[in-house]
Amino acid sequence: MSGAGAPAHKPNPADTASLKVAVIAASWHTQIMDGLLDGAQRAAADAGIEPTIVRVPGTFELPVAAATLADTYDAVVALGVVIRGGTPHFDYVCDAATSGLTRVSVETKTPIGFGVLTCDTEEQGIDRAGLPGSTEDKGYEVMAAALETVVALKQL
Repeated sequence: MSGAGAPAHKPNPADTASLKVAVIAASWHTQIMDGLLDGAQRAAADAGIEPTIVRVPGTFELPVAAATLADTYDAVVALGVVIRGGTPHFDYVCDAATSGLTRVSVETKTPIGFGVLTCDTEEQGIDRAGLPGSTEDKGYEVMAAALETVVALKQL
C-alpha cells in the first residue's frame, strides 16, 4: 500500500486559521476529483480555513493556475488525476504537472500541496480519493501537509 508509513497530519487551527489558502482542482475523472476536493476542504475546515476553490480543465493546467495564485496565498493545493492509457500522454502530463508545480513552489517560496494522483487504473485513483471504502484520503493529506509546511516556514 502506498500510504504505509505516512505521518498523521492534523492541522492546528491555532497555527493555521489566519492563513489564506487556494485549492486548484482539475476537472477530469469527476468521482476521484470530487473525493480529493472534499478531503482538501475537510482538512481546511479542521484548520479553521475556508479555501478559495479554482477549477481548471485538467492536470496540465495546474501549474499556470498555481503560478497565478502563489503570490497572493500562503499556500496553494493542486489536485488532479492522470490515469495511464496506451499512449505517452500520461508521461508528458505527469512530468509537466510535477516539474511545473515544483518550479512554482521554489520560485515563489509558496508551499504547493502536490495532490496529483498518477495511477495505472481508475480503481487506484478511487482507492486514494477519500471516498467511502477508499484506503487513503490524499486530498486531506495534501492540504494538511501544505498547511504544516507554511507553519514550519514561518518559524524559520
